[in-house]
Amino acid sequence: MLSAIRAFLITDPLILLATAAMGTVSLIASLFDATGHTQHRVARAWARVLLRIAGAKVRVEGLERIAPGASYVIVANHLSFMDIPVILAHIPVEIRFLAKKSLFKVPFIGYHLERAGHLPVEREDIRASLKLMAQAAQIIRSRGISVLVFPEGGRSPAQMRGFREGAAYIAIKAGVDALPVGLEGTRQVLPMGSIMVKPAQVVLRIGDPIKVGGQSMHDRHSLNEELRRRVAELAGAAYRA
Repeated sequence: MLSAIRAFLITDPLILLATAAMGTVSLIASLFDATGHTQHRVARAWARVLLRIAGAKVRVEGLERIAPGASYVIVANHLSFMDIPVILAHIPVEIRFLAKKSLFKVPFIGYHLERAGHLPVEREDIRASLKLMAQAAQIIRSRGISVLVFPEGGRSPAQMRGFREGAAYIAIKAGVDALPVGLEGTRQVLPMGSIMVKPAQVVLRIGDPIKVGGQSMHDRHSLNEELRRRVAELAGAAYRA
């Protein structure tokens, strides 16, 4: 009961306030920086503030596996809306992520996502999805940034879902390593279907990058399966709780 009162009276309002404030700063920054670099720095600061307000204690494993200055297709399991803040705050590369197209229609949020350079996913339109993945690969090649993909296509309520092949497609087309990442504990911070944010221990595990150099689109299925296996191992007890 006390945790619920704290969440509704203190934690949730502070998170909304921080999000509105940092989102406004990001929008203003976008008027002067069309590259998205400044917006990414603001987003990292927002993520750290959010996690501090939530009381999430994050342990990071495998940070040494990330090469300075490298670009990746970051592939992670998806447990909670808190997954993105955890990744933004603790993986030291500049990230753009693929988000549901419906989010881009939400006032303020959608405009911010567009100005920051994130990419809208149209899941039911195959042609649009292929165009988007090609665009993501081009962004990686031309701008030296990384792209975050949740291949399950949404948050997983209990067991990790099958992976869609978009992440493998982007990695092969961009010619960059795929970086498997496992998240554990974010569901306890913010459960699926809940707005009550609670303190909890979170673990972010970074795996060895998977080399995709020399692979063709014919290899994307096997790469996708390898990514799913690696992410499942890194997620640890997230699906046994």
